[in-house]
Amino acid sequence: MDIRQEKRRAAAESFSYDEPRNYADLAPRGPLEVKNRVVGVLLPNGEGGIVVPDKAFKETNFGPVQIDRNNLNGAPFKMTVVCEILNPENQFKDFRGKIVEVLGDMGNGDVRMMSVLRAFGLSPTFPDAVIDEVKDLPVNPEPSKIDSEIKKGRKDLRDLLTITIDGEDAKDLDDAISIETLDNGCFRLFVHIADVSDYVKENTALDDEARLRGTSVYLVDRVIPMLPPKLSNGLCSLNPNVDRLTMTAEMYVDPSGKTYDGDIYESVIRSDRRMSYNECYKILTEESQKDHEEYGAIVPMLISMKRLAEILRRMRAGRGAINFDFPETDVILDENGKPVDVMPHQITFTNGIIEQFMICANEYVAEKFAKMKSPFVYRIHEDPDPIKLARFSRVARSFGAVGRLSGKVSPMDVVMFMDTINDDSAKPMLDQVLLRSMAKACYSSQNLGHFGLASQFYCHFTSPIRRYPDLYIHRIIKSYLHGENKVRHYAGLVQSVSEHSSEMERNSIDAERVSDAIKICEYMKDHIGEHYEGQITSIIPAGVFVMLPSTIEGFIPFRTMSDHYIFDERMYRAVGARGGLKLMIGMKVRVVVASVDDEANKIDFVFEEGFERSFGKIKDSDKKRQPGRRKIKRNRKGRR
Repeated sequence: MDIRQEKRRAAAESFSYDEPRNYADLAPRGPLEVKNRVVGVLLPNGEGGIVVPDKAFKETNFGPVQIDRNNLNGAPFKMTVVCEILNPENQFKDFRGKIVEVLGDMGNGDVRMMSVLRAFGLSPTFPDAVIDEVKDLPVNPEPSKIDSEIKKGRKDLRDLLTITIDGEDAKDLDDAISIETLDNGCFRLFVHIADVSDYVKENTALDDEARLRGTSVYLVDRVIPMLPPKLSNGLCSLNPNVDRLTMTAEMYVDPSGKTYDGDIYESVIRSDRRMSYNECYKILTEESQKDHEEYGAIVPMLISMKRLAEILRRMRAGRGAINFDFPETDVILDENGKPVDVMPHQITFTNGIIEQFMICANEYVAEKFAKMKSPFVYRIHEDPDPIKLARFSRVARSFGAVGRLSGKVSPMDVVMFMDTINDDSAKPMLDQVLLRSMAKACYSSQNLGHFGLASQFYCHFTSPIRRYPDLYIHRIIKSYLHGENKVRHYAGLVQSVSEHSSEMERNSIDAERVSDAIKICEYMKDHIGEHYEGQITSIIPAGVFVMLPSTIEGFIPFRTMSDHYIFDERMYRAVGARGGLKLMIGMKVRVVVASVDDEANKIDFVFEEGFERSFGKIKDSDKKRQPGRRKIKRNRKGRR
């Protein structure tokens, strides 16, 4: 499945803009359980030094930290360092520390990424005990292993036409698909998932490390995997033309999209071809005899996949599944890690095909084990806060929405309400406002349903290579399949697994956001003074956020504007006191890149000269001087 697409949904579900994360209150942080540590620049201070925390991680620091001479530990000044706080409980904020690591010059892009790893408690390497456990594993399962597994009852599906569909650069291939169209118009869908639990056993160093990490982390320039690459990119990855151990969810889906029968079992597959989303899109949209000859039976299989995916999409839309349409950002780096372009991540309907099949499998598995009353790890998304939802509906009505959202609402109520909005330009921004009224999705031992998907039963079953909850429920499923009586064992563990996995997911999302912001600011430093058209995405008492077509977002403080704007929190807009210009989300504006603070990862815009006058009634004599406006020039060297 498209990792970017799946993580986009997870980020939308699990992040609340109304609840800023305060890492100082959430220590220890990340898999390394970082506690009482600060990343910053070491400067001379008397006989010792002082660490000025990196502004990009202001939530994780204690303010400036004094370093005595004997605690410098040979660290050079003007370098980025990791500092341990020696007196974190000091009531007067007079913190003292010692240098525990020197990262290097913050001007170096790799050093900035290392600072992200340290701030969020991420490790690019695995403990020696883990390496020792995987060093003797083969590249591919031995034939004797395959034969033995089949004799034990594992189903041999190697003759079943099977493909994987992923992004071009994906290396950890979790899932593969087979599909058959039945004579009665129904579909037989096979979702094959890597059987990671066959190699990652309980009470091993490998499992302990996977549980601690909770998830793979996809920074802008590197991946911090949950499992060692020998497993994630090799033995467990469903690479083509090699035997792989899998867990298969076999489902029968009728023409209305209802799964009316199915089974879950251990299997062996041999993927016939590794396909990409772009490759499948080309086959399904272009008439080419060459493609039909090259791909053979895969072509009609893709046609059936597209047909079933559309049925599933319509079924979920009909029950009220909410589709948050947020743009995902691609930061293009050169071979030296320098950003050379920023653009929206391209998604086609072929990405949606796999997404629909994964949701189908996740729902089927969750429902089966919920009805068995088995201990399990569910993916839940609780009902939204009624007060926040009523506030959102008030804002949406200012954009033409009809009706109101109050009391206990269903997902379909939300969808129908959103469908009454005629202003298409504002809908993506209103989606963000809607998201802020939603509860955060998380993992839980209790099945509380998934509001966003309008699903009564949901879990994460389809990505055990990079998500620990998926791996853990595979272990529960296999225990059931083998007739083991371990209900009490799992009942005592599923809640702690759920809570830790939820925290590690949020930690990874925040780390990924910071890594993107670092490279985006680095890119925009070459574009100061350039003019762009953008859209207002959010308004706060201090100013407005504007997103460019590239998905780059910057901030315009009210203090830089010509008029005096009054922020109307109730209607989520700002109104000029003299000119009467109403700044609202979705509004198209013309901006100039005013400054880039690459230490705090912030970009500031200003309105183009005359932009406000073109809408309002402000006279030249009334216009305030915008700070720094005379210094803004078109940076032709940086233009692309």
